[in-house]
Amino acid sequence: MTVYDRLAELGIELPTVAIPAGSYLPTARTGNLLFTAGQLPFVDGRLPATGKVGAEVSPEDAKSYARLSGLNILAAVHAAVGLDAVEKVVKLVGFVASAEGFTGQPGVINGASDLMAEVFGEAGRHARSAVGVAELPLGAPVEVEAILQVK
Repeated sequence: MTVYDRLAELGIELPTVAIPAGSYLPTARTGNLLFTAGQLPFVDGRLPATGKVGAEVSPEDAKSYARLSGLNILAAVHAAVGLDAVEKVVKLVGFVASAEGFTGQPGVINGASDLMAEVFGEAGRHARSAVGVAELPLGAPVEVEAILQVK
C-alpha cells in the first residue's frame, strides 16, 4: 500500500501547497533530509482562526489547527519529493501562540503528530518539540515544521 492509498483510505485530500508569506522556500533538501518551512493552518489560503490558545482559541480547536498545519506539511512534501519518498518523519517542531498561563502545548501539537502516525504508521513516529510563543505570523494560533528522511 502506498502513502497515497493510505490517504485515500483515511479520506484525506491534500491541500494546495501554501504560498510562502516571505522570502523562503516551502522545503529545502540536503542529502536524505527534507526540511519544511513552518506551516500555518491555512485552508484555501485563509486561516480558520486567529488568536492565542487558552484565550480566543480553545485547545481542542488548536489541536485541529495543528492537524491542518500537518496536512500543509504533507502537501509541501508531496510537491517536493512525493510522499512515497518519505522513509521517516524525524522531527516535528510545533509553535503555539499561548495565552498567559497556558501550558497545554504538547496536547495541541498532538494534532500534527497523530496525523503523521496515521499516514506513515511507525515511520511517522518522531521526536518533537512543542513550544509556547507570544505571537505567530498573521495571528495564527499554531505553526508546525518538520524534518523528514527521504529516499
